[in-house]
Amino acid sequence: MTEHDYRKIFPRMPKKVKIGDITIRDGFQHLEKFISTRAKIYYAEQLIFAGCRDIEVTNLANPFLMPQFADAEAVLAHLRSEGFKKRCAKKGVNYDDICITAVTIRESGVDRAIALKKKGVGPDRCLMMVSTEEEHHFANSGTTLPEYWKEAERCIKKCSDAGIKMCGTVSTIWGSPIAGATDMKDAVEFTKRWLEIGAADIEHADHDGSASAPDVYRYFSMILDEIPNTDLHIAHFHETKRVASASVLAALQAGITCFEATIGGMGGQPSNFMDDSPVPGTGEYYYDDPRFVGLICLEDLLVQVDEMGIEHGYDVDRILWLGRQMEKTTGQRLRSEAAINGRTLKEGHMKYARPGLKARKERQGEDVGQSIPEEWGDKAVLPEKYRPA
Repeated sequence: MTEHDYRKIFPRMPKKVKIGDITIRDGFQHLEKFISTRAKIYYAEQLIFAGCRDIEVTNLANPFLMPQFADAEAVLAHLRSEGFKKRCAKKGVNYDDICITAVTIRESGVDRAIALKKKGVGPDRCLMMVSTEEEHHFANSGTTLPEYWKEAERCIKKCSDAGIKMCGTVSTIWGSPIAGATDMKDAVEFTKRWLEIGAADIEHADHDGSASAPDVYRYFSMILDEIPNTDLHIAHFHETKRVASASVLAALQAGITCFEATIGGMGGQPSNFMDDSPVPGTGEYYYDDPRFVGLICLEDLLVQVDEMGIEHGYDVDRILWLGRQMEKTTGQRLRSEAAINGRTLKEGHMKYARPGLKARKERQGEDVGQSIPEEWGDKAVLPEKYRPA
């Protein structure tokens, strides 16, 4: 007989996951509208109060290139303030459990993070990024891969000396929007390189939504076979074909426990237009239609893992509410279905029930809960031609 116990089929699948939020950085960077500092602070606070403990809040690159993050220091300073720490204590949040990340693609960003750390407002963790496909890497960083690896090694040493962790991202694992797919073995090797030079953890990124479930399962199985500590690995999926939930499931089946997402599925390549002006960003967009760019939705991901019985630490209903507020903040319909349609309620939605069922059953002489005619047998008899061989 077929094994019906899901966890026996996928014994590595976790019972508890850690989900980081990167709305305020990755989510907002693709918007062609400046999100106010007050709104950024509001959503950072609310996400933390709703259960987020790993939060990415800004990019420390030159704000001339990405003006969305011109307020980076102000956002970080608020999250380091005594007032915010007191609010955390009132909400029952242990401030020391919160890890605040700022993206620092190049060394200048790392130097800025260290300077902010000395001022008492710096991040706990920085992030640098390589792509296995070098054209994509060059578009992101302006360097070749060999020169970037040397820069990353220097930066990790600087961060370590300053008490800051470094996350190493490996991108274009399953495909690239520029020069196409690379071998997944290259990404496994790049992961080892990051750890060799001192990275604290690895973000495994599907930045253009190329991943398919079988390849996600295969890749993360390869990763965990060689580097089995699940705390080191973060799955980062983009949604361009409405199949990313299958990638999440495949990653869970492989044994991955750490994920990232954004409210409303926002995110993608940094915008090259802001409010009323063109800005450099990272140049021309990779995609013909920027509406179909972004990460997996935090709201939908939480509903997915929650309904699988996987522990996650969030107040799901609060996150769904935040998703609806975010649509007002951005002025557009975002991509979460769960934020609009809610969770699957085991008790149903009786407000939609049609009147008269009880009376009709009584007229028919049927008992409450009776679902088949009284004269039928207790069990269905399957015709022999349909029975298992």
